[in-house]
Amino acid sequence: MKNQKQAYIYAGIAVVLWSTVATSMKIALQSYSFMQLLFWSSATALLILGILMVATKKFGNLIRLPAKAFLKSALYGAINPFLYYIILFKAYELLPAQEAQALNYTWPIMLSLLAVPLLNQKISFKNVVAIGISFIGVLIIATGGNLINLSFSNGQGVVFGLASAVIWALFWIFNIKDERDELSKLFLNFLFGFIYIVIALLLTSEIVFVNLKSWLSAVYVGFFEMGITFVIWSIALKKSITAAKVSNLVYLVPFLSLVVIYFILEEPIRLPTIIGLFLIVGGLTFDKISFRQLRFRSGD
Repeated sequence: MKNQKQAYIYAGIAVVLWSTVATSMKIALQSYSFMQLLFWSSATALLILGILMVATKKFGNLIRLPAKAFLKSALYGAINPFLYYIILFKAYELLPAQEAQALNYTWPIMLSLLAVPLLNQKISFKNVVAIGISFIGVLIIATGGNLINLSFSNGQGVVFGLASAVIWALFWIFNIKDERDELSKLFLNFLFGFIYIVIALLLTSEIVFVNLKSWLSAVYVGFFEMGITFVIWSIALKKSITAAKVSNLVYLVPFLSLVVIYFILEEPIRLPTIIGLFLIVGGLTFDKISFRQLRFRSGD
């Protein structure tokens, strides 16, 4: 019972931290381009993961890995962090924070759809109903509640938001088949991904500092969105009697995020966002599309 209480404490810390990153992204994007934000945040995450590799004495294991493991990370790193965060940060650049984070939160639904051709899973009638409920929520958010005319507030931003969900779901499918140590493969993925990010940034822009506020926000994203929070969540899952006891707490993230967005960014929370988010999360909880997917998102 003591471990379960500790599990809830660790899970609560992770949920609170994840709830703040959407706001940090928007603050950083006030001065940085999405590529510059990606550079500083991924550099921070790589540093944190490197420190964890040293602390857990796993660095030495890397030299014993076969070439295939490095080739795999070269591919996976191109997906996450490189492609995934380019698209996600672009969505945050184009959309209000409340809309971008809600659209990105549809990734478990995308996973359910992609699992059919890629994992040979079947979709039940209950799955279809759950997906339908969630996508109605997506339409409400994307159109600002104007479902009759289907007039999107920012069509390009909506595409990027949903695309980020698809890419994360695709990465999850690849990752679930990867049996390497979780921390080691995450470090290698970020190492290769960071190389791609530096090349892309130098070809399209430049490395700049701008100001302390934006830089600290970018570092915050790397530290808590990409880095240490995964470790905290992983500890929660390991201490919990079952993953189910803490996994559902992740559903609090988008709602707590709205509170942070409102008070820090002073971004008015629109009624369509609240209704749409309830439908998205309602669809997920209706069918319990949750645990295996959410466990990976938390670094398990």
